Amino acid sequence: MQLKQKKISECIGLFCGLAMLAINSQAQIAPPPDYDQKLKNVTVTATRSGTPLDEIPLNTTVLTKEALEVAPDQSIDQILKNVPGVILNDTPYYQKDPTGQSINVRGLGNARTLVLIDGLPANDAFYGTVQWNLVPMSSIDSVEFIRGGVSSLWGNYGMGGVINIKTKTPVNSQQDVSASIGTFGTGNVSASKDLMATEALQLRFSADYFGTDGYQNIATISPASPNSIKNGQGNAASHNSNFRLQGYFKPTQDTSGFFRVGYHTMSDLSSGYAFATNITQETDVAGGTTTRLDDKSKVDVNFFYENTGFNKQNGSTSTTRSNGVPANTPYINANYKDPYSTVGASAQYTQELTGLVDQFVAGVDARNIAGSNQTNNLNNIGGVTAVNYGKGQQNFYGLLGQLKSKAESIPLEATLAARLDQWNSQTPSSYNAGLNGIPVYQNISNQSKTQLSPTLGLLYKLNKDWDLRSAAYQAFHAPGMNNTLRSYGSGNGYSFANPNLTPETMTGYEVGTDYRWRGGFAQLTAFNNYIQNAIVSYKIGPSQQSLANSLCATVGNPSGCATNSSYYTNNQSLLSQGIEFQFHHDINAHWATDTNYAFTSTKLTWTATTDPVGKQVAGVPQNILGGGITYYPVPQASLTATVRYVGSSWLDNSNTLPVPSYAVVGLRANYEVTKNATVFASAVNLFNRQYITFGTGSSNTSYIQGMPQSISVGGRIIF
Repeated sequence: MQLKQKKISECIGLFCGLAMLAINSQAQIAPPPDYDQKLKNVTVTATRSGTPLDEIPLNTTVLTKEALEVAPDQSIDQILKNVPGVILNDTPYYQKDPTGQSINVRGLGNARTLVLIDGLPANDAFYGTVQWNLVPMSSIDSVEFIRGGVSSLWGNYGMGGVINIKTKTPVNSQQDVSASIGTFGTGNVSASKDLMATEALQLRFSADYFGTDGYQNIATISPASPNSIKNGQGNAASHNSNFRLQGYFKPTQDTSGFFRVGYHTMSDLSSGYAFATNITQETDVAGGTTTRLDDKSKVDVNFFYENTGFNKQNGSTSTTRSNGVPANTPYINANYKDPYSTVGASAQYTQELTGLVDQFVAGVDARNIAGSNQTNNLNNIGGVTAVNYGKGQQNFYGLLGQLKSKAESIPLEATLAARLDQWNSQTPSSYNAGLNGIPVYQNISNQSKTQLSPTLGLLYKLNKDWDLRSAAYQAFHAPGMNNTLRSYGSGNGYSFANPNLTPETMTGYEVGTDYRWRGGFAQLTAFNNYIQNAIVSYKIGPSQQSLANSLCATVGNPSGCATNSSYYTNNQSLLSQGIEFQFHHDINAHWATDTNYAFTSTKLTWTATTDPVGKQVAGVPQNILGGGITYYPVPQASLTATVRYVGSSWLDNSNTLPVPSYAVVGLRANYEVTKNATVFASAVNLFNRQYITFGTGSSNTSYIQGMPQSISVGGRIIF
């Protein structure tokens, strides 16, 4: 303990030293960095047509390189949680189970927002989650975030919006190395090499490694305490690495292209048991070309392929003595094997026009996901008590079109987009085997659905600095293979997959305004989204006794798992309404400030389950408020302080487990030693507040510990 306190003291001393160095430096004063967030200066590629930011009718935020560099948080998910509309708790991705590393936008729930890396899908093919470890901070150049239903452009996952993470591209055959170290044994090292092979070929090779001992991920706060921390549990350690090769080529004057190849690994102990490791290994390949047909038209073609192997182990502690094994003995109570892959391609034609229509876009894309899940449930002496197996595939086909028009008589811009999605699901093998070991097969019919997802957006320019915008849309989201194939559990508690699930449909609208001035901008948006046939996992109650008995019988427990089991269904509807506000202002050459606020009300409006209607859904705080101020004593230095306030919420849909409100403070200091060398110091939860953070699902039963004080220092050298 004394050694840990000494390390923390050293980190704090170094942090303060960097801050004082920044404040006392006597170099010539200049304006703060150009954040490029004044709406007219940014072109957003996540629109599929390269739209200027001030012409997008949906609420959109761009996090530039400068904005990322002054953020105290050290992973992209924790930076995004401070953007209004994003609902992520204060637990970094590397402290969560790999199956829970998702993102919730506007209270619509996990796995309903599309995340891209350089324009190609990054959502996990099986779980729909986001593997944030694929994009370390050292490789990110900027982030585009479009809220609202973008299914008319992207199809599946487009309910909450789209996040496009843009990575760095080759620069002048340079190389750089960066590293950081911090509390809880957390360290990161990354390196990249840029190579301008020829005028027509540029390469970038990058590699990084991240490791942490982690902090205790099991809360010690009532009602779970003290029994929530069981014998044998420790910190949730995590380790991950990435190797990536990117290439940019120009075979002809009119054609340019790219390719990338990556290999990624992640291992973690999210259950806290050192012998129960989760291991993810992924290989991905992607590429594409853009061909200019003439000055006003082009064709884009892209493809991607990912292959993932996910092996998961759950740890537990025995409660009774069995066959000579003492009570309180840790053991593996379940293991899972999930091999899966996805392959997809798209083609898009863009034509610039004159007259009533300014731009026309037409595209087609297709994607196949194939995978399986085998769950082995074990007792405390290693015996198999039940086996759940599911194998299947899903196919997605989309046809899209988009028209943009600017009226000449009035300053009105209109965007009309529509997409036709065809989805089908095949589950040829699905069975459960209980205590007798005899598989009980399910006869699963093929599922399919065709849906049209239109969007109409309007933007009216009151003057060159102020606009009004509105949009109405319909969105599409299919069930994940996690929902249809993966049953799991042990003892008297199970979560059952439902291979008969069908896609959800969301209708929604939003209205907003943007105002910008020389030193900043302000954005205000109100939204209303309604999901029919919402996919929710709910706890099986006494009124569903027959369903419980039939499901539990397949795993050898005809009546014993009724009270603790859950089941996925489409039998509910969800309404989410809210307000989002964001503000940035460069006060003068020395100071800049940011403010953001989000109010989100998300409730079930109808359900055939035991969940109540009209109550705030679990894991969605109604109020999230943030702010920050940055001081630039000199061009080479910055000091940023942030505060994040999260209002009270609920851990369960029945609203019986309250999560109190909390506020945490962050601090970041940057200093440019030379043009090619920078150092930084960062503190998350500066005052080491002990708190619990909201959950990420609707059926949590134990509280989740928020991030304790975490201090890190690091630097980057370009040569």
